[in-house]
Amino acid sequence: MNRFLFTFAILWVIWIGLTSSFNIQELIAGAVVSLIIASFSYKTFTEYGLKFFSPKRIYYIFKYLVVFLIALVKANFDVARRVIDPKLPINPGIVEYKTQLTDNAAKVILADSITLTPGTLTVDIRDDKLYIHWIDVVSKEPDIIYREIGEKFENVLKEIFQ
Repeated sequence: MNRFLFTFAILWVIWIGLTSSFNIQELIAGAVVSLIIASFSYKTFTEYGLKFFSPKRIYYIFKYLVVFLIALVKANFDVARRVIDPKLPINPGIVEYKTQLTDNAAKVILADSITLTPGTLTVDIRDDKLYIHWIDVVSKEPDIIYREIGEKFENVLKEIFQ
């Protein structure tokens, strides 16, 4: 029942976000559709339940959003600078990023966050390694790759998922 309610809540929030409406008819329609979908998919949708929404995790989810938005803005400016000024170095390549995350959902969120940040693209995830195309490979050293690409994301994701 816990997983069902979690799935329903996530689906309903997505519905509200997509419709951008707090009209009572829209809310009821979204609840009905979310209930139907949740009844068929809650067993495979997630392994988490409502316990996932503890105050500590909610705090770190908001913190993650802030960290992600800051990284997104910085990366956008960096890529824009490289486009505007062709003298800036571009040294593209694929690097191996070793993550310390153990939860699969956390790894996927990390990979998506890296991909959504301009200048990087997660190509593959294998066990505890992410293969990332990086617009300007500054080093092949694992410590530098970890620090430059995803350390900030990973530190907050550890708090959310472990």
